[in-house]
Amino acid sequence: MKFSESWLRSFVNPALSSTELSHSLTMAGLEVEDMTPVAPAFTSVIVAQVLSVSKHPDADRLNVCQVDIGSGTPQQIVCGAPNVAAGLKVPCALPGAKLPGDFKIKIAKVRGIESSGMLCSAKELGITEEASGLLILPADAPVGTDIRNYLALDDTIFEIKLTPNRADCLSLQGIAREVGAITGATVSLPAITPVAAQIDEARTLVLKAGDACPLYCGRSIKDVNARAATPEWMRRHLERSGLRSISALVDITNYVMLELGQPLHAFDDSKLAGAVQVRMAEEGERLRLLNGQEITLASDMLLIADEQKPLALAGIMGGEESAVTLDTRHLFLESAFFAPAAIAGRARRFGFSSDASHRFERGVDFGITQTAMERATQLILEICGGSAGPVQIAQGTLPARPPVRLRTARAAKVLGLPLDSAKVAGILRGLALEFTQDGETFMVTPPSWRFDMEIEEDLIEEIARLIGYDNIPAVAPQAALQMLPQPEQERPTARIRQFMADRGYQEVINFAFVDTAWEADFAGKTGDNELIRLANPIASQMAVMRSSLFGGLIDNLVTNIKRQQNRVRLFELGRVFARSDDHNQAVAGYSQPWHLAGLAFGQALPETWSSGKRSVDFYDLKGDLEALFPSSSLRFEKASHPALHPGRSAHILFQGNPVGLLGELHPKWVQKYDLPAAPILFEIDFSVLKAQAVPAFAEFSKFPAVTRDLAVIVDQEVHWQAIIDGLQTTLPRLVTGIHLFDVYTGKGIPENKKSLALRVVMQDTQRTLLDSEVDAALQNIASELENKFAAQLRA
Repeated sequence: MKFSESWLRSFVNPALSSTELSHSLTMAGLEVEDMTPVAPAFTSVIVAQVLSVSKHPDADRLNVCQVDIGSGTPQQIVCGAPNVAAGLKVPCALPGAKLPGDFKIKIAKVRGIESSGMLCSAKELGITEEASGLLILPADAPVGTDIRNYLALDDTIFEIKLTPNRADCLSLQGIAREVGAITGATVSLPAITPVAAQIDEARTLVLKAGDACPLYCGRSIKDVNARAATPEWMRRHLERSGLRSISALVDITNYVMLELGQPLHAFDDSKLAGAVQVRMAEEGERLRLLNGQEITLASDMLLIADEQKPLALAGIMGGEESAVTLDTRHLFLESAFFAPAAIAGRARRFGFSSDASHRFERGVDFGITQTAMERATQLILEICGGSAGPVQIAQGTLPARPPVRLRTARAAKVLGLPLDSAKVAGILRGLALEFTQDGETFMVTPPSWRFDMEIEEDLIEEIARLIGYDNIPAVAPQAALQMLPQPEQERPTARIRQFMADRGYQEVINFAFVDTAWEADFAGKTGDNELIRLANPIASQMAVMRSSLFGGLIDNLVTNIKRQQNRVRLFELGRVFARSDDHNQAVAGYSQPWHLAGLAFGQALPETWSSGKRSVDFYDLKGDLEALFPSSSLRFEKASHPALHPGRSAHILFQGNPVGLLGELHPKWVQKYDLPAAPILFEIDFSVLKAQAVPAFAEFSKFPAVTRDLAVIVDQEVHWQAIIDGLQTTLPRLVTGIHLFDVYTGKGIPENKKSLALRVVMQDTQRTLLDSEVDAALQNIASELENKFAAQLRA
């Protein structure tokens, strides 16, 4: 809501400066977003009249003007404005004046002709950003008057950020009421007296949608002068409230909307046929709006219509066919209360909004519907002339205003302030709320302009606002605290986060609701039975709950690459969502496990003189995961997943159970998301990662270990993991470790075969091993390899 301070102070004028008024409004919940002077500081600029204009003898684009500045002696001023003419009244900066931009005016010669001042445009005075010539003033502007006083330039434009529940403050009357309640200043609203009917003409009103429009008022006004000029004071108020002046009739309806908060609409009465109807649209009906947009209506849209055609989209915008023009002579003036539910969202379907819909969908004061009609009629007759008919009213059931109980003790407890019934009663009176009192309890009847007062907490909020949020003490909470246990079987989350940071990853936090395409690309989920859709998403690209963290990480990577980050390591710890048959979940029918995901892209190591330029690969992240898990019982098996490269991805198994995925992004997603290379990703179940075994004592051997190497030839298809798994159950007791340190193919090795070199470590905790024991252990391992994998000892 934008308005000028001078307009507000014409209704209520507290003894506060502009800054103090702004602070008081903000602390009462009406946040002042901006305060802008109407014009920057300047001095010695007056209203002057151009008496004569003659061409400059030495410059084609300059004129020599004789100007009356009110001193009795005309002044000679050289002017280059294209619209300068004799008889005009314009702003004149006198010698010694200081204009915006620290521009000083002095007596000077312009191409040999002396000039004693400067005739000014609106741009030169800082009133507008652009101007094509001098600022032309009304013919009745008094010569010699300070221009700042004449144009009321010592004014400030306030812009207030209102929450949706405060529709009552979308008018000067509503804001004036608030200022009066906050400061105790007297509020003087314009006197509005009903206009007596001068003619009998009236249109019949037919209310066919009483629930959507409980109150509709109409009035015929004949023989108006639509070409009458809008008064300067009205034009000024409109422009400083962010509305441009259009014509007198339209300006009057806009002015009343800003003043009282009631949107009005004027129809050209000669273009209407028969009774005026308020009805729901028929499916497929069409209407061309004032903005030139032709729309197709749905059956849940409210219309104003006559007996032949739609006239307006009720509460939103009028139709072009029945619009008033400069040739309009007869009006039909409308003032109505439309239920917020009947207006909300309708304009947004067609991609626009209007001042009327902005107000009606939040709730307009149904108590001033007829008052606004009288105010607009009063102004039309004063400015445009004409004769008014009687006010016609069609009424259904208006919203009920049930009383709300307010307990003084409850308010004091919630706010943490000492309150008594006298103070509460004073605040309620200041807000113009009707109430009855029974001791410490009040029964408050919300007024017609406050749709947000429904429960006791709403009234407590009003008390807090009027006291001032900055006057409510901030008391530090006090509570008995105790140290929470940290189970030894559970790793602290902070330690895992720190581990990831130590490995070079940076943590990210993404929204849990994601684009539907991400679920299809990175989780292979497309059907409604797989996707978890949001009933009311905040944006179309955030319509489903994520079942994988991959999408957010890829999006983060794309953002970083656009900002020329060529080496990226990210991790995220967050919930994913899936349907579940377990109705013991926190949300029945859904599981919400925590997952840890990571992404690496670019070079494996930061670029230095010694690091080289090797790109990160599958094995870099595999090493990170093996270091991350608390024990060595981690395995990797070939996997197939929609998000990952089919030949470069693996299931992660912990203690034989699948707990996650690791792999390179699938080439088609690399192409779709315009990535220069494929990143490596992993995602694991965080609950498995948090669990850790309690440390257990194991005796440390004091005797030397024996190391032997063993080389065997096996088929190419035999994997090292299969060999380890096959040996685990049959290894001799004294073997403490077995490791692969070399793989060789080539000369001396048969085709489709490979040579594996194993290092076997043996040790006993009680004695030194004998050669015979070592040889027997090696022979046992060789036999197992031969029997299970057809391995041959390499000569």
